[in-house]
Amino acid sequence: MKKKIRARLQAFGGFLTAMVIPNMGAFIAWGFITALFIDTGWIPNKNFAELVSPISKFILPLLLGYTGGKIVHNERGGVIGALVTGGMIVGSDIPMFLGAMIMGPLSAWILKKFDKLIDGKIPAGFEMVINNFSLGIIGCILTLMSYHMVRPIVVGANDLIAAAVQTIVNTGYLPLLPILNEPAKVLFLNNVIDQGIYYPLGMQEALEHGKSLFFMLASNPGPGLGLLLAFSVFGKGSAKETAPGAIIIHFLGGIHEIYFPYVLMKPITILGMIGGAMSGIVTFQFFDAGLVAGPSPGSIFAYLALTPKGKFVGVIAGVLVAAAVSFVINSLFLKMSKKTGEEDEFEMQQEASKAMKQEGKDLLNTTIADKAAETKGVAEEKNVSKEITFIAFACDAGLGSSAMGANAFRKRLEKEGITKEVKNFAIEKVPQNVDIIVTHESLYDRAVNANQGKRIITIKNFMRDPNLDTLLNEIKEQQ
Repeated sequence: MKKKIRARLQAFGGFLTAMVIPNMGAFIAWGFITALFIDTGWIPNKNFAELVSPISKFILPLLLGYTGGKIVHNERGGVIGALVTGGMIVGSDIPMFLGAMIMGPLSAWILKKFDKLIDGKIPAGFEMVINNFSLGIIGCILTLMSYHMVRPIVVGANDLIAAAVQTIVNTGYLPLLPILNEPAKVLFLNNVIDQGIYYPLGMQEALEHGKSLFFMLASNPGPGLGLLLAFSVFGKGSAKETAPGAIIIHFLGGIHEIYFPYVLMKPITILGMIGGAMSGIVTFQFFDAGLVAGPSPGSIFAYLALTPKGKFVGVIAGVLVAAAVSFVINSLFLKMSKKTGEEDEFEMQQEASKAMKQEGKDLLNTTIADKAAETKGVAEEKNVSKEITFIAFACDAGLGSSAMGANAFRKRLEKEGITKEVKNFAIEKVPQNVDIIVTHESLYDRAVNANQGKRIITIKNFMRDPNLDTLLNEIKEQQ
């Protein structure tokens, strides 16, 4: 039950990410305009500053509504999603980001159901008329409902959330949020937190004050940097070897998913992550720091690019303090580890995976269902009758850890002189013609739900994992 709930939350976060990420360039452009041209900006300009409010109030929500609708029902869904979002924007005093992320996909889903209902029943020659008028009529009704009924509800919900957050800020409990943020992140729920909660709140605050701390509550690269530095110095075996490379990907590239397996391998290090994130928030508050838009990806370069005038000291200090605290705490945990002189858990997990694989071989005569349950998390047995030609690496949004893993595995194949199609996708967007899906073990349930009947290989580390070694050997044998 808990796994199903987590899978659904991850899927929800993935949907939010798919809606937000394509538009992040527009959000960042708005952030630059805000940072440059408002009264307290780098080069104040009264005329250009007039762009700030209309873009945040109209253009950005419409983009979200269109993208959310398009995800659900292609172009027709995008059109009705933008139209219905417009009904929420008119008459609202706040940017309707939350409303767009609700009504865009919902209106497209309603239109999709209608299109499915009349599919195959339209007389020849009347397709364009019926399609246009059906969208127009349904869009008209939903837009009126959006303006009259849904808009007040969303405004009320937004005010309630804002009041709750403001209460947390006023009472000084904001630094406690990492107690929830950090465990959720390593369970691949980071997109639910950022895109679903903090970014919409941050946009509203940035519109009013020119910056917001909300953009930094879960995206600070400092704690992850401290963790990976600790593994680089005090780790053992594979973890120590891979940590320096992971630092570059995490801190400079902004792909935070790279450090999640290290925390899952040593769960006690989550305390160091929480401590680092807390200290970072306290430092940001002390310097009154904030960003002008959401840093996506959460790279130090994105942080610096979106820092408003006069706030560089506070932003850099918050990142460095978080990294230092995380490094000290996690170093103590690693040094006190009872596995001194023994193989680290990376190696132990490799051996455990090999043992489970052997168990799978011994159970070849069991039913397919039983075999799937007992070999979960282990590369499936070879199917020599079907050549592997297309491998999909899948993660939450299809942009971070899966892109990194696909690129690394593709290079391994090239070194062996093997050419295969290896691409990265969001879990819900994996094409039907793939032969194998590779994903993190914590995303297994979600991958199964979204890709019925597909062969799925689960891993603990996108860069180096025994199941990836097994897959490579299987492909080499086929060659």
